[in-house]
Amino acid sequence: DYLILSTIHSAKGREWSAVSLLNAVDGCLPSDLATGSEHELEEEMRLLYVAMTRARDHLELIVPQRFYVTGQAGSGDRHVYAQRSQFIPEKILDRFERRMWPTATATTSGAVPRPDVRIDLKSRMRGMWR
Repeated sequence: DYLILSTIHSAKGREWSAVSLLNAVDGCLPSDLATGSEHELEEEMRLLYVAMTRARDHLELIVPQRFYVTGQAGSGDRHVYAQRSQFIPEKILDRFERRMWPTATATTSGAVPRPDVRIDLKSRMRGMWR
């Protein structure tokens, strides 16, 4: 078995049995650098079409909930929330099988319950200097 990593641009004219499209979120698809005009936005939509039509049997569009961002001056490391690509509107979501990870069921607020984990941070920190 093997895995082929490809950009959308180099995938034109090719086809694979399974395609996983990473980061199907605004800022990536469409790229935040290519949304200056309607022509650029249309080109980004065509790129998504190319990516999706490369799959012969199985297509996964991966929409992460958030991204981890490093090196933020003054505020340190953090995460930012992601929004599904505007090219995949709510009205067509019934055509997709939606899966969430982890498999724990979400609460009514949308938060995924976490296991009751207790960490004695004070002891760990003291142990670092012993």
